[in-house]
Amino acid sequence: MGIPLIIVESPAKAKTISRFLGGKAIVESSIGHIRDLPSGADEIPEAYKKKAWARTGVDVEHGFQPLYVVPAEKKAQVKKLKDLLATASELYLATDEDREGEAIAWHLHEVLKPKVPVRRMVFHEITEKAIKHAIANPRAIDDKLVDAQEARRILDRLYGYEVSPVLWRKIAPRLSAGRVQSVATRLIVERERLRLAFKSGSYYGISATARPATAADALISLELVEAFGRKVATSKDFDAGTGALSQAAQRGNVLQVSKQLADGLVPALKAARLEVAEVTKKPFTQKPYPPFITSSLQQESARKLRFTAQRTMRTAQRLYESGYITYMRTDSTTLSTEALAAARAQVESRFGAAYVPAEPRIYTKQVKGAQEAHEAIRPAGEVFRTPESLKGVLEEDQWKVYDLIWKRTVASQMKDASGERTAVRIAAQVGAIAGAPAGPGTVLLATSGKVLHFPGFLRAYVEGSDDPDAELEDQEKVLPPLAAGDALTTDTAEAKEHTTQPPFRFTEASLVKELEDRGIGRPSTYASIIQTIQDRGYVFKKGGALVPTLTAFAVTNLLETHFGELVDYAFTAKMEDDLDEISAGDKESRPWLSQFYFGDAGPRPITKHEAKPEGERNGTAVHAPLAQVGLHAKIGDGVADIDPRGICSIPVGEPRDGEQVMARVGRYGPYIQIGDSDKRANLPIELPLDELTVDKAMDLLAQAAGSNRAVGVEPVSGKSIYVKVGRFGPYIQLGEQQLDAKGKRKKDAPQPRMASLWPGMRPETLTLEQALQLLAYPKVLGPHPDTGKDVIAADGQYGPYVFTEKDGKRDARSLTDHAALRDITLAGALELLAQPRVFGRRGASAGVSLGESPVTKKAVMVKKGQFGPYVTDGQVNATIPSSKDPTSLTLEDALELIAQREEKLREQGKDPRAAVTATGTKASRRKPSKGKAPAGDDAPEAKAAKAPAAKKAPAAKKPPAAKKSPAAKKTPAKKAPKRD
Repeated sequence: MGIPLIIVESPAKAKTISRFLGGKAIVESSIGHIRDLPSGADEIPEAYKKKAWARTGVDVEHGFQPLYVVPAEKKAQVKKLKDLLATASELYLATDEDREGEAIAWHLHEVLKPKVPVRRMVFHEITEKAIKHAIANPRAIDDKLVDAQEARRILDRLYGYEVSPVLWRKIAPRLSAGRVQSVATRLIVERERLRLAFKSGSYYGISATARPATAADALISLELVEAFGRKVATSKDFDAGTGALSQAAQRGNVLQVSKQLADGLVPALKAARLEVAEVTKKPFTQKPYPPFITSSLQQESARKLRFTAQRTMRTAQRLYESGYITYMRTDSTTLSTEALAAARAQVESRFGAAYVPAEPRIYTKQVKGAQEAHEAIRPAGEVFRTPESLKGVLEEDQWKVYDLIWKRTVASQMKDASGERTAVRIAAQVGAIAGAPAGPGTVLLATSGKVLHFPGFLRAYVEGSDDPDAELEDQEKVLPPLAAGDALTTDTAEAKEHTTQPPFRFTEASLVKELEDRGIGRPSTYASIIQTIQDRGYVFKKGGALVPTLTAFAVTNLLETHFGELVDYAFTAKMEDDLDEISAGDKESRPWLSQFYFGDAGPRPITKHEAKPEGERNGTAVHAPLAQVGLHAKIGDGVADIDPRGICSIPVGEPRDGEQVMARVGRYGPYIQIGDSDKRANLPIELPLDELTVDKAMDLLAQAAGSNRAVGVEPVSGKSIYVKVGRFGPYIQLGEQQLDAKGKRKKDAPQPRMASLWPGMRPETLTLEQALQLLAYPKVLGPHPDTGKDVIAADGQYGPYVFTEKDGKRDARSLTDHAALRDITLAGALELLAQPRVFGRRGASAGVSLGESPVTKKAVMVKKGQFGPYVTDGQVNATIPSSKDPTSLTLEDALELIAQREEKLREQGKDPRAAVTATGTKASRRKPSKGKAPAGDDAPEAKAAKAPAAKKAPAAKKPPAAKKSPAAKKTPAKKAPKRD
């Protein structure tokens, strides 16, 4: 008889567990899900192809029965598992203990059809003790968890497949909708609407420094808080919609300090006698934070480490699979008895017995549906490994996340921090001042102090800080001894104008918190949600902020107006609660799905007028609630009244000369237009709407108006030179595109030469002389005296540069600007090429260094390959998505792309660092199969939709090493990322 077969999800986990079992069991990976709903027409079995429901893979008329298929890329792994099972004595399904893991275990059981005993093996950490305990204490597959996961999968498939085509028809191709991604997008759009509607207000504040008579060496910082019996206005007293004092502030008689009053108060304070009016001292106690759950780890990792949610979860996954931390997808703050003992022991050994509380701290997470079966995220084992002991063992990202988890866990079992806060109010008598609301009177200034008597847990962990010891100094603001009646002397006083600021945009951390607070989605899905809305072109990053695109506004407008419940926060949170009830066995999944899809009446023929508006309210059509009508009927007949133009249009500023400038989303991208005229221009995709002013719009329109014209004839070829403006900026084109009868570029026709305009050149004023100058590059400067090879000056994607061939490779050096390109001589180029290479901005062929990789210790480079720009750390290459500008990538962006590629290869069972990974292969750039449509949120194998192809910008046939024209860039069909 053989030995047991243990199946886990990932190769990394299988490798770690194998070490503990010493050949007593075979441990193999399923490499994620082995079965799913069909992702395209090519995956639908022949027997089902003619079924009306086969497109979605869900038979809605017969109990929402799903059609599961084994994708082609998983068939080899399934065969391998079956072969291993044929000689096994028993089967252990050791996938994660959550809905997704339970479903994977069930699918394995259904596909493998084992004839040996089957056991469900669960564990929350990968240590030798935990694995052996799990083998000794198996359980059965939890059908309720499987049912909940299947219901969620079916719901998200129906949502995506029903709603996404509406977006294609009414807005643009290749858009997608999802139960959670659409709500997350709405949150970001609503925040941007507040910013667009925001009116700033201005006010003056006065700060001063003073020296107490009792401690002349001490200098105290003061702020004006009250004047002439009235509270002084701060930013929170202003109305965001008007920029004036809010009604509440006006009722409270708040004083808005004007420049005139501020200018009078400054000299008055310098001359006044200051006296302590009040000293208030209050003791405080600060409790430690609970151990990490999924969402709090993502938020704190973003604050401290500047990691994206996806980067954090990917790193935590690898720590878990390697046996360093417990399971990282959890809503529970509970720690096991052994974890409490381990944390308390490390507190005592590291900080002393004085920091250990008398009893262990017990935390409870007050969240509906919290997965209490799991512990909080903590270091694995009965004895925690210290970060110092793993410094040379873990990769840099892993060490940083482990260090964070270790500190938070240990700090959670330490005593409170305690101290004393002091608030001081200081009075000054001033005479009559111009602009004051009254004659002579009293003004009050304030300061505060804080003293730690016992640092407690702050010795180990301060939220938002990397160095607790250094942060302890900032925790204190020590004031000299002060008592009522003490005199002070003004040292300095100054007035400063303040302007109220619009609401901050969401960052990844704040969006995660908002989603969690509203009960939308699961923390374990937040990372993929945030990545999805970026990949779909709904959101882009500016710094750390998430900025919605015009497409996001259009999609949100449509969903809010016509499918309000689908993006309603309470409705979406209720769906999550319902899934929890299904998991607990308190609700049946099929009636719930029927209510969502068919409405109150259940399955029935859909009548033509069923989803028509029931009436009007204030001139707006009112539709029956989704719960009454059902998604299918609402989609089937409720989209005829959607006005695409209205949905996709946003006014820009105030009308000018009686005409409104509009920002719109077209089938080929965003653009601006004056009214309904033919005056229009392409709009940069990553231009925040609050930066799109009327002046900016008019400038873009002027550039567009000055384009699409011939500037003259190139004397050698006799071809006309045209100036144009594409999605990526203005450029020139030599000759015309060769088109077929359908108006499309002939496949075999050579592409016209193109070149981007240099800085300072504008399409409406471009001259023939300037155009010929652009076409002069790349320019041969002469032969290299040592090799005889040409020395060439060129304008590359990353700026101007010179290059030659050396030892069969291109040897390049960057130029400072286009003036240097214009003036460079052979002698100057040779001098530049003789200099040693240094990392920095240079030509595309040479690549751009963004900094050192923490993994390979080599330069992380942005390069240009056969299939477009990519990044590499010397071992792993990752294609740069078309939605990202290669020239604006940061080191963090590049490391994220490399890590995503690395993780993808690991999921495929490959070692990404065994050799340099080729980029741009067919496998990595596989296009969607025909007939595919968005599968909605959470789809494990969701792929891109088949939609009418978007119009491509004209492509240029680029001369060797020449700069790729903005217009020449294409947006390749992207393989859709996994849903949230």
